[in-house]
Amino acid sequence: MHLVLASRSPRRSDLLTRAGHRFEVAPADIDERRLDGEAPAALVRRLARGKAAAVAPRHPGAIVLGADTVVVVDGAVLGKPAGDADAAAMLRRLSGRAHEVLTGVAVRTDGRRCDGVQSTRVVFRALSRDDIAWYVATGEPSDKAGGYSIQGRASRFVTRLEGSYTNVVGLPIELVDDLLAELRADRGRGADRAAGAASPGGADR
Repeated sequence: MHLVLASRSPRRSDLLTRAGHRFEVAPADIDERRLDGEAPAALVRRLARGKAAAVAPRHPGAIVLGADTVVVVDGAVLGKPAGDADAAAMLRRLSGRAHEVLTGVAVRTDGRRCDGVQSTRVVFRALSRDDIAWYVATGEPSDKAGGYSIQGRASRFVTRLEGSYTNVVGLPIELVDDLLAELRADRGRGADRAAGAASPGGADR
């Protein structure tokens, strides 16, 4: 089935391509602000669902994939930094400690949907002021959740990772494959039920 990625993220496109998926890119434009009191996992799940739902009407019959990633430290959600000062502040919060990366993933087609949330624990070494200034000056943090790119220059900051690496990059491929398989199986069961209802005795064969 035709797959549509509801994201303009080049990292998500690269991960899907490397995993052997063929797809079309159709970015979603939704309000990504966090609701009052919303838990981080609920936030990324809701936004992933919203992105898939926003794009699905333009691609009937296709499977639409939406995703959203945040970094969480001390219960605070770190999205993309607003500028260099914000990126530096995020890196200071992550310095010398563990944080969690959460990605919500949603797939949907023809009224059916499946979704889930992947979590990965990442530990940073202690960062000096020079480390932070150098990294911010590279421009790499500008469009990354938490202000860093694990597959880029910030790889030198990571001392330990527990869980999915592709999740930290921006799209947990193993979860994507599980959800796609679940969605396709559900669609297949729906087709079988429809065929059985259309044929006398078909459900018994």
